[in-house]
Amino acid sequence: MAPLRKLLDVESAGGIALVAAAVVAIAVANSPLAPLYASTFALHLSVAVGDYAIDKSLLDWVNDGLMALFFFAIGLEIKREVLEGELRDPTQLALPAVTAVAGFVVPAAIYLAINAQDAAARRGWAIPTATDIAFALGVLQLFGRRVPAGLKAFLTSLAIFDDIGAIGVIAIFFTAELSTLALVLAVAGLLALVVLNRRRVERGFPFAIVGIFIWVCVLKSGVHATLAGFAVGLAIPFHASAGRESLGVRLEHALKPWAAFLILPLFAFANAGVDLSGIAPSLETSRVPLGIVLGLVAGKQIGVMAAGWIMVRLRLAELPAGTTWLRFYGVAILTGIGFTMSLFIATLAFIDAPPALDAQIRGAVLLASIVSAVAGFCVLRTALPKVD
Repeated sequence: MAPLRKLLDVESAGGIALVAAAVVAIAVANSPLAPLYASTFALHLSVAVGDYAIDKSLLDWVNDGLMALFFFAIGLEIKREVLEGELRDPTQLALPAVTAVAGFVVPAAIYLAINAQDAAARRGWAIPTATDIAFALGVLQLFGRRVPAGLKAFLTSLAIFDDIGAIGVIAIFFTAELSTLALVLAVAGLLALVVLNRRRVERGFPFAIVGIFIWVCVLKSGVHATLAGFAVGLAIPFHASAGRESLGVRLEHALKPWAAFLILPLFAFANAGVDLSGIAPSLETSRVPLGIVLGLVAGKQIGVMAAGWIMVRLRLAELPAGTTWLRFYGVAILTGIGFTMSLFIATLAFIDAPPALDAQIRGAVLLASIVSAVAGFCVLRTALPKVD
């Protein structure tokens, strides 16, 4: 359990940094510094090699560049879990896998039911399907030794399947017009990584060069650039020489703190700056934010609880060790903390949204995440055993 405890320590502390960054962003966006905040992230930065250049706003560099590193970390984590972690034993996968699927489908169904009559609004159906693992584990870790290890492992595994679902949504539904040449070059880059794997190369530099090439190709292909990070993460080798950790393990350990304390907080700071004056008049009447709030707050917990109850009832799975139904319900509520991933999907689904709608969407994600965090904390505080 030592690696899991180390991971949870980083994730929970990162969750605190994430929340702090969001709070600062909201404060700045509603202060006299708001114009400076907006103009800073609208600033364009260009990287050029000869006649070839990538010119993007600072906000796009954060969302397309830094978040690609975050998805690279997810790719590393998923591959390690499949090879040697929670996802290695198929008998332990049924409950988190099925509950993750139900926690994906039910919120999407609620959102679509509310926004069925508006084709433009339906684009946001995936926003309430995501769970922010850093934020959720941060809440869970507030209880320290009171939380059974099996319950922590369940939430971590569920979040991994949740991330896989989010990556699939981005790949399938948020892909622009494709460039065949760029995609062919990206595939060639991935094949080069396979060759490096088969030759058992353990130095990071060749993988970094090919990984940057793949990211540029995917960026220009029409597929969202963050998927390049995920694909490269899956291609990193986890075979190790005698007496030395594998490249995958070394990269995961090195990148995890940067993801937790820089990438995600910076993403939150760049995307959570909501002008609260534009939310209150229409939040209750707008179907888009209503679908997001109900999808995250109600849909996630209903989907996870219903699927978990059915699986256990049919004896297809068992509750995690040391877990009661009330404790399981507290974790189900925490899956409604969408935050980072929900905000990220929202930037893709409503890329050209007017400022008023954009503020309502971001405000709805923040509101739903806060409600889920507080409600989950209250349930778990009652359900978890007291310790001296």
